[in-house]
Amino acid sequence: MRILITGGAGFLGGKLSAELMARGSIAGADGGPKAVERLTLVDVATASGPRDPRVTSLAGDLCDAALLDRAFEGGVDGVFHLAAVVSGEAEANFDLGWRVNVDATRALLERCRALPSPPRFAFASSVAVFGGALPDRVPDDQVLTPQSSYGAQKAVGEMLVHDFARKGFVDGRSLRLPTVTVRPGKPNKAASSFASGIVREPLAGVEAPCPVDAATRMWLLSPRAAIANLVAGYEAPASAFPVSHAVNVPGISVTVGEMIDALRRVAGDEVARRVAFRHDPAIDRIVRTWPRDFDAHAGRALGMRSDADFVSIVRQYIEHDMPK
Repeated sequence: MRILITGGAGFLGGKLSAELMARGSIAGADGGPKAVERLTLVDVATASGPRDPRVTSLAGDLCDAALLDRAFEGGVDGVFHLAAVVSGEAEANFDLGWRVNVDATRALLERCRALPSPPRFAFASSVAVFGGALPDRVPDDQVLTPQSSYGAQKAVGEMLVHDFARKGFVDGRSLRLPTVTVRPGKPNKAASSFASGIVREPLAGVEAPCPVDAATRMWLLSPRAAIANLVAGYEAPASAFPVSHAVNVPGISVTVGEMIDALRRVAGDEVARRVAFRHDPAIDRIVRTWPRDFDAHAGRALGMRSDADFVSIVRQYIEHDMPK
């Protein structure tokens, strides 16, 4: 199997590449396990990736035909398309968001279309494709009504994957990820970045600004569960997906207040008190457009799972990702 991961230098891309190398195999077109013979990581920066002769890292712009020539040299059997301009940046930089999140997705799908046989294509979509008046629990077949540029771009990506799959150009599936937290490192330009910051920074002894109020409810997933669900979504047969080729990835629905309470249970009052509520209208406006709870039965039927609770997410970060 020749696997391509876009966004390979990112946090999830790094975890996914490590997981695939540790597994050594992934489902092929017939559903049976096939050895991973080559893993190509593509991003704007060179991915460190696992130290393995099967791994190649390429840096550049996904809209660059020369980069795609190199990425697809020798063929590709499967794609995990994780690369994206994140929500806050996509809202602030309209042209960049559409170029990276839509134009590059189309370019990647066109390269897949040109292959001798259709590759499996897993697109990392987002719950931001939904918005406006929504039911208490959003089903997989809810009409897409994004309320941000990022959400609109991910919705267009889903439509592209659907149409290319409908035509038989790819074996496509769109996996609508919850907000993945806790991410290590520094805050990024995602509107949801605070969901990691209000855990990560207090545990590091630093005050963490929270731009939304304690009653704000979010749909969350840990990094480890996100990787497991990406693999499960990739390996599931096309026949198991709805006609849209898109599913809601399972997560947990928690308020910001409940997140801070979980942090307090794990690390104590002093750590929890380092969260400082500082309202940011721009971030709050984006986050409030996102749905808060989901019916993810289709994803669960594919073998996807959510975390037990937010306490377990905090403990997982401390054990696996927190700098020692």
